[in-house]
Amino acid sequence: TTAVNAFKENGMEVKTSDLFEMNFDPVSSRNNFKTEKNSDFFKQPIEEVFATKNNSFADEIENEISKMEWCDIMIWQFPLWWFSLPAVLKGWVDRVLAHSRCYTHTKSFENGIFKGKRAMLSITTGGSSEAFRSGGYIGDPIAILKPIHRGILNFTGWDVLMPHIVHAPERMTDEVRKYELLRYQKRLKRIGREKILEVKGF
Repeated sequence: TTAVNAFKENGMEVKTSDLFEMNFDPVSSRNNFKTEKNSDFFKQPIEEVFATKNNSFADEIENEISKMEWCDIMIWQFPLWWFSLPAVLKGWVDRVLAHSRCYTHTKSFENGIFKGKRAMLSITTGGSSEAFRSGGYIGDPIAILKPIHRGILNFTGWDVLMPHIVHAPERMTDEVRKYELLRYQKRLKRIGREKILEVKGF
């Protein structure tokens, strides 16, 4: 809600996807498509190429791809889970970032299909800020997020912004939570002026 309101107050149009509210199925299958290229053997990338050519992705997949094609900035809001994405969001990646429509072997990284668009991870953690730093118990969050930044977002062409991280919100007082929401709101209102985060290769 904070992000939506901040963007709308800046005169921007917003589209959202609440994967839990949508009961989004994270498991890839033939349900990703309205058509079949090979009914005897399921190989997802081949079916994705076929669906791209025939405009035959399942409605729930088409809607999500269309949102990415439409937007200038994409934000993923999630709790860091085992140093990565929660299952439903990882499943969204598996199903929605379709070969041919969202990337190809020649249209990736600096030549990616979503080139010129920006993406930001907005995450919450269970651990403290002291744990999430270089030399800390858990480590540098930028390093932890690199597989997502580089291997998913950069790979499909997105420019990555510095992640927005809120540590251990369940242990905050209401007053501190309100401060964090205000901090987030202020950042989003000037996000168009932020520099791109350089994510080096593996």
